[in-house]
Amino acid sequence: MARYSSRISNRHMVAVRFSSMGDVVLTTGVLLDWYKKHGTKFTVITKEAFEPLFAHHPAVHNVIGFDENDLHGQAQAMNFRGLMEKYRDSPLLDLHRNLRSAMLARIWRDAIICYNKMALARRIFLWSKGKFFGEELRRYNVPQRYATGLYDKKDVPSAEELRPRIFLTEEEKQQACDTLAPLRRQGAPLVALHPFATHEAKTWPMETWLHFAGLLEQENIAFFWVGQGEGLPEAEEKRSFIGKTGLRDLCALTSAADVLVTGDSGPMHIATAVDTPALAMFGPTCREWGFFPSGPEDRVVQLDMPCRPCSLHGSGSCPKNNACITGITPERMLEELKAMLAGRAAEKH
Repeated sequence: MARYSSRISNRHMVAVRFSSMGDVVLTTGVLLDWYKKHGTKFTVITKEAFEPLFAHHPAVHNVIGFDENDLHGQAQAMNFRGLMEKYRDSPLLDLHRNLRSAMLARIWRDAIICYNKMALARRIFLWSKGKFFGEELRRYNVPQRYATGLYDKKDVPSAEELRPRIFLTEEEKQQACDTLAPLRRQGAPLVALHPFATHEAKTWPMETWLHFAGLLEQENIAFFWVGQGEGLPEAEEKRSFIGKTGLRDLCALTSAADVLVTGDSGPMHIATAVDTPALAMFGPTCREWGFFPSGPEDRVVQLDMPCRPCSLHGSGSCPKNNACITGITPERMLEELKAMLAGRAAEKH
């Protein structure tokens, strides 16, 4: 792991993180923190789909997004060589540390700055069923791990200082408020529901989500659906934005909600980044992986089960039928949600 803090202060840097959406969102607070302290501007290299996350970000000078076809074989080699030539006098901050970013680093002419991914510690923690490296893994969340490439270990900022940030314009916020106006009820909160995750074990089945939605109705809590996926009944279309929004629209709609309810997902981090409290359920994944939401009002619901965590990313089959996530009842989530909403209402008064 190389550190070149004295060289990169007040310079332009190139930061690379290709995927996934949540991981990309978590870079935003790290770039902002370094910019505020050192004036460094960044060119961000990512996937084309994630470019909008960096719009209006004060630390980001430019964003270069590649689609999947640009990141294979000869096309990737040519694109990476073009980047190296264009930014030959700028350090490369590798916030991905996978084979693809390593190939870019291999040809880079300036300083290469890597972070402590803690991959071995995570795997030993998983293999040992939590007996080893737990304290070390809990010490730093993912944004703090990103920051280890820039700071000495003793100087890594707090999770709050590195909280992800997405910068919405006033026009984007107003448009979201106007869009949601028909769904609002006099004096009632408005909650966003995101029922999807990369792996099905990280969120409820759709029928459980619908049961939860029914409980919200009984409590006079207005809600709407967001995300990309399938399975929502036609009866819910009147309050569904699933598959109907771009990434900036998703961010703006989330910012207009009082709370986002979700599993361990990318939109969970978007909520934190736009100052909307997140109520997240964690099943096969855990705090030690570094992905717990970091906002001051965020809450995580999880079950104490000896088989948790069972994987690094929530993939794989489960002999207990994903009991770690399905065992979190809608009634329990409603209880947590009502406590969060009560806290927000008290703050307003």
